[in-house]
Amino acid sequence: MKSFVLITGATSGIGLEFAKIYAKKKENLILAARREEELKKIKEELEKYQIEVKTHRADLSKPQEVKDFLGKIKDEDIKILINNAGFGDFGEFVNSDAQKIEDMINLNILALTLLTRAIGEKMAKKGGGKIINVASTASFFPGAYMSLYYATKAFVLSLSESLYVELKPKGVHVMALCPGPTNTNFASAANLGKSNLFKAFSRVKAKDVAEYGVWAAEHNKVVAVHGFGNKLLVSLGKISPRTLNRRIVAKIQKTRKY
Repeated sequence: MKSFVLITGATSGIGLEFAKIYAKKKENLILAARREEELKKIKEELEKYQIEVKTHRADLSKPQEVKDFLGKIKDEDIKILINNAGFGDFGEFVNSDAQKIEDMINLNILALTLLTRAIGEKMAKKGGGKIINVASTASFFPGAYMSLYYATKAFVLSLSESLYVELKPKGVHVMALCPGPTNTNFASAANLGKSNLFKAFSRVKAKDVAEYGVWAAEHNKVVAVHGFGNKLLVSLGKISPRTLNRRIVAKIQKTRKY
């Protein structure tokens, strides 16, 4: 039976770069994303590596579509799960769109959790597998003006660390990948052009983040923070009072108009 690497949010950014890397490693792929035309193009591009590429159009911010997707892949042998799909939004929480709040929680938390639960169970039964959950350096801080996004990524980090402990004895490795600002479609979708904090940090290539993520998973890292600057930032955040952390993030990030 063929085994597959499953990647969500696979049509751009870090997810697409993960797909390219594993294709070059001759791993069969299952790619999930909202944009069907982009999925078709990527499938054609990656099949040149003589691998099998299966694509599924799914909006994972919709719980029913998550359930439908899980039904479609229930018989697949998935050796690596990469929960990459997610989005953020910049602005004051009380002024944010209610539907966007629901979609963000559904995608960043619920979809990731349900996929990890279903596929993690199968991995545990067969005694092997890897789960890479894409978190963020935001996971380590309270983040005013992107409050919900920071909170969802804190959830991803906490869940991943806990599941690492639970699943390690069963042969399943769980890792949280924590990139900082990255050149992807995420920035424009989240309206981050208005964030001084996002502008303050140099953005890295999605390819570099994905390459580091693959390396970190192969070396069984649990919390993989990409880049020296981000590692330093996270380390300083751990020893600084939370009162100071939230004030600094809010002060840098706040702008006069949204």
